[in-house]
Amino acid sequence: MYDFAKSLFIQLMLGFFALSAGCFIMFVKPYDFFFKQKAVLSDGGEIFEMWRKPEVELYTKVYLFNITNAEEYMAGIDDKVKVKEVESLEHKVTKFNDNATLSAIPKHPLTWVEELSEGNQENDTLYLPHIALLSIANVVAKKDLFTRFGLNNLITLTNTKPLAKMTAREFMMGYKSELMTLGNTFMPGWIYFDKLGLIDRMYDFEGDFETVFTGADDVRNSGLIDTYRGSTDLPQWEGKHCSNVQYASDGTKFRGGVMKNESILFYRKSLCRAAPLVPIDEGVKSGLKGYKYTFPENMLDNGKYIKENECFCRHGSCLPVGLIDVTDCYYGFPIALSYPHFWKGDEILSSKVEGLTPNPELHETAFWIEPESGLPLDVSSKFQINMALGDISSIKNAERFSNMYLPLLWFDITMNALPPSMKQRFGLYLNVLPLVEQGAMYLLFVTGAIFILSTVYILTFKIMFRKQQNFDQWKEKEGIYAPCEVPLSDTDIESDNKHSILKNHSEKLKDLSTRFSDKMYDTVGSVKDRVVEELQHVKNVFERRSSKHVENDFKNDNNHYTAIKQSDSDSDDCKYLEVLDDGSGLVPTKFETERSEKLKEMDSNDRR
Repeated sequence: MYDFAKSLFIQLMLGFFALSAGCFIMFVKPYDFFFKQKAVLSDGGEIFEMWRKPEVELYTKVYLFNITNAEEYMAGIDDKVKVKEVESLEHKVTKFNDNATLSAIPKHPLTWVEELSEGNQENDTLYLPHIALLSIANVVAKKDLFTRFGLNNLITLTNTKPLAKMTAREFMMGYKSELMTLGNTFMPGWIYFDKLGLIDRMYDFEGDFETVFTGADDVRNSGLIDTYRGSTDLPQWEGKHCSNVQYASDGTKFRGGVMKNESILFYRKSLCRAAPLVPIDEGVKSGLKGYKYTFPENMLDNGKYIKENECFCRHGSCLPVGLIDVTDCYYGFPIALSYPHFWKGDEILSSKVEGLTPNPELHETAFWIEPESGLPLDVSSKFQINMALGDISSIKNAERFSNMYLPLLWFDITMNALPPSMKQRFGLYLNVLPLVEQGAMYLLFVTGAIFILSTVYILTFKIMFRKQQNFDQWKEKEGIYAPCEVPLSDTDIESDNKHSILKNHSEKLKDLSTRFSDKMYDTVGSVKDRVVEELQHVKNVFERRSSKHVENDFKNDNNHYTAIKQSDSDSDDCKYLEVLDDGSGLVPTKFETERSEKLKEMDSNDRR
């Protein structure tokens, strides 16, 4: 008995423990604590190492616009420039700060990948714009006559042409020219480099540093920019709408814990601004759930459609829709960004250029981001670099390029998939562990409920069994037995007797009717009374005779019961009993005696 009670107690305690553990998981959410520990950028942490030196392969594909009619255009034969479209990430940490941030110098070294270049080589010779000449011409054209005269003499002396033959590598990574050398000599405050390459300048991060959130205060902000060059605002723009860079991502890690309709910020130095990204779709990439983001409509508007975008107009001069002025981020060169092939841009942008074929499927930017961690799953950021030239008709050899938007190249920064090691780890962190936590919670709830309910059931059954056992013992002690069955229905003999009695009374009723009809002289009231009395008498006689089959055995049996002979098929467990009538019901009452005497007297009078 003691062991049984002990086992029930242990089972009950296990049930309460399982329910308590399930409630602990439901309210405390240990997975969230584990996830926060993983997502915070801490020295030596797993996510920090992945952020500092990502395992992903990030590619920058560059598409140059080769000018196929350079000589014809320069000679004035063609009215339009004809172009033909002709492709790792490391953060160096300097220190950790006490305010849940860390400082870093961004570095993006580029390595040529020949097998991904679709047959093109770095040493392919192309006709490309002379960026230095056109840039200097665009600046000096606004100066006084004496300055313009000096530049024109310099151009004549160096025989510099606005379109030049150079290799793809020279155009992207830097080329030397006599004009650039002289500019570096006479204008070191502006041109402090002796060679100019568009991609080289785009990836020049000298003097740049950024402070990012570690996520210690809010894990959702892990990896996001707090300040860039010590400020939350970019100096080239006025107004918070255009200048803010805080909480933007540099593409390594985005904001975590985002909702499906929540926008995020993306910042790259080449964009010269923090650009919003809006969700447009959801799906699965690299085995993980992801939201698809792109730039919003009219993102490259300068106030024509969105009034607050007027702050992107440099010095009050607004470019057409589809361009954003990034001169201040490219050393004062008249550089403007657009979507590839002027997609979604104003028609005036391509009015002096042939060969551009905008295509949304090829030229739309898309970011696939895992919403809980902010991990980029698939990236394709596409922009085009152009020269937005003003009136340079007063500059020698550059007249034909006045008021032109000249495309130079467009680039696609891509990350096609996570490496297998990251896919497995994040598949475990983001897919498996949440299901394990949820499954464990439900299992503990079910197990606890089963233990507790089974214990209650066993105790209830045991109490009922004990009560029944005590009742049986009491019956045995008091000698109480179950009563035998007493049939209440009439037997066949009783039915025959009833029919015989009914028949006899029917004849008597007929006789009485005949007798009553002979005495029509009596009053209706007296006849009615006699009929009622006679019927009552017949009823009483019927009731007494219906029980006449019961034998008078009160003297022999005080219980007024006697056994009836049974057939062989009857059960021996319980005998049928017959109720005996002592005939006391047949003793006439005083009323019946008086009525009988009265009837006899009337009968004798009738006979006389």
